[in-house]
Amino acid sequence: MTSPAAAPCPEDPAELHVSLRRERAHHDACRTAFAAMVAGADLQVVTGEDVSASGADAEVLGHRLRSQAKALRELPEGPLFFGRLDFAEGAGDHAGLSHHIGRLRIGEHPAAPPLVVDWRAPVSRAFYQASHRDPLGVAVRRRFGWAPGSRGDSADLTALEDEHLGHGEHGHGDLLAREIERPRLGPMRDIAATIQPEQDDLVREDRDRSVCVQGAPGTGKTAVGLHRAAYLLYTHPRRLHRDGGLLILGPHRGYLSYIAEVLPALGETGVRQSTLLDEIARHPVTAVDPADTAAVKHDPRMAQVLHRALHGRVTAARSDDLAVPDGSYRWRVTGDELARIVTDVLAEAPPYDVGRERVRSRITRRIQEQAERRGGPRPAAWQRRTQRSRPVSACVDAVWPKARPEEVLAELLTDPEALGEAAHGVLGPAEQRALLWPRPPRSYRSARWSAADLVLLDEIAGLIERPQGYGHVVVDEAQDLSPMECRAIARRAPSGALTVLGDLAQGTTPWAARTWPELLAHLGRPDAAVVTLTTGFRVPAAVLALANRLLARLDTGVPPGRSLRRDGELRVRRAHGGLTAEVVAAVRDALAHEGSVGVVTPDADASRIRQALAGVGIPLAADPADKAARVTVIPATQVKGLEYDHVVAVEPAAIAEAEERGLNRLYVVLTRAVTRLEVIHERELPW
Repeated sequence: MTSPAAAPCPEDPAELHVSLRRERAHHDACRTAFAAMVAGADLQVVTGEDVSASGADAEVLGHRLRSQAKALRELPEGPLFFGRLDFAEGAGDHAGLSHHIGRLRIGEHPAAPPLVVDWRAPVSRAFYQASHRDPLGVAVRRRFGWAPGSRGDSADLTALEDEHLGHGEHGHGDLLAREIERPRLGPMRDIAATIQPEQDDLVREDRDRSVCVQGAPGTGKTAVGLHRAAYLLYTHPRRLHRDGGLLILGPHRGYLSYIAEVLPALGETGVRQSTLLDEIARHPVTAVDPADTAAVKHDPRMAQVLHRALHGRVTAARSDDLAVPDGSYRWRVTGDELARIVTDVLAEAPPYDVGRERVRSRITRRIQEQAERRGGPRPAAWQRRTQRSRPVSACVDAVWPKARPEEVLAELLTDPEALGEAAHGVLGPAEQRALLWPRPPRSYRSARWSAADLVLLDEIAGLIERPQGYGHVVVDEAQDLSPMECRAIARRAPSGALTVLGDLAQGTTPWAARTWPELLAHLGRPDAAVVTLTTGFRVPAAVLALANRLLARLDTGVPPGRSLRRDGELRVRRAHGGLTAEVVAAVRDALAHEGSVGVVTPDADASRIRQALAGVGIPLAADPADKAARVTVIPATQVKGLEYDHVVAVEPAAIAEAEERGLNRLYVVLTRAVTRLEVIHERELPW
């Protein structure tokens, strides 16, 4: 609540009890006000539907009201504030006032001072940035301790902790450390209560500035990206809506399930969370490319090949004249004039379909000029009739034919002559042979498409007609993107900025980036700032030290991460009694502790390990967001972006040998643990 600042919380237990009672009473008031906000939002939807307005205005108003009501109703239950700022006298507009900080603004009336200030509001920045060196006018920063799993009952407020910045106090308190380190089960949580100053700088970065975050494991880069999304939606909602909204791109659907509750917990529900494959999926993936074929398809040179293949259909030279009947008269456009029209439009480099209509429009204009010289101005109906006449349409089809992405790509992948012409001087003979389908389908309609084919189809579709874009795109695990995938993302952010998140050391695809400037250039953002986070808050120091032993062998040039966590446990166990039996024993040990358990196996062993655990009665989670069971068995190739309190890493040597960048994959596996890591192996360890 905005009110005169209360006295700092004393150490005396009796006075601490009084302070807790006052804060609980304030939380009760917040709960009452929030319930009124939800009821009021629902009422606005009902009354807003009866407002008389134009169709467009009514639709915009209705969407806004329904979105606000939906966001309030779907806000997960939990404490309504996590901190408080008491400002000193002389601190400008906030002098002598106190503000509670929470995940969204709560007030009894829009014009009244809020009971809780949204963590994204300008005044809240002091909660994350104030220090003993620069208090930013803050006398006391208070953090609240809530019972684990609290659903927002005021009685669950069990502790509070004050930092007297005006007295020069500094350092992380116990409540902050406990919040960062507390066990996790189910989906990822927000970090609004624990954002660190360097993370806050990135979250509040200017809306028009693209930024790339190179983050070591446990530095919170994913959380930074999600909280930046929430911040932008709070500060620039209309602009983002006007520009197409906000898109979160993750590496796979398991990751999306894992992060799904973060933005709703922050009051933001209208955000598309997707994988790139889902964004570009014109067809289901029903084929798998050999490694050499996939490598060529993901190569940036394919953009030039596809451009040639598409625009090679255009015929700039034409010898036949065009004759268009108009009553008893025929208007003519010579072959030379047609060639000049097509050549001029090609030089303008519009999207393919736009170019086709420009050719049609300019042919019509030539005819109109002749008609008006002979008989004066022609009405609009005459122009439309001429433009869509059979002779004009046939001419346009001949010089600038219609194009379908599937048809263009299928011809390229089945016709060696067409491929040779489009790839001449760009791809070598061996690369061209790798692209050709060994068993061509009867037509593009019966083709079986691979994941890489979908990327190529999207490239062609983007040449034909620009896709609908987004106002901002957050891309996580970006180090694994190929140049052609980067181009697909760039097309979806034609004017908006990007937030690019990743770790070069965790690059596992054959085309994974070696440097950020290279990848950012393919994303169309060569000038984006690259910010490096190396201080981890989640992965214990012992676990990170083991992973850093691999880092020197990965040739990525990224600095080793360091952890503020001195707790945690690392065990490396050779499986003398059989690998499966040792894994079962390790999982039982982990279940004796609090938190989630991730059993990360070589892909080929996942089913066997899953059956073994189920066979001894250990319940297994269906996916990373499943709260019904604590244990998840997950193949090594699917664990990127996920975290578990306890990780059982099975047979590191097999993980390292399974693919070209297997050591990078193993680095990912070892850094998924946020409390305990147990390595089970029969073979020699690869470090």
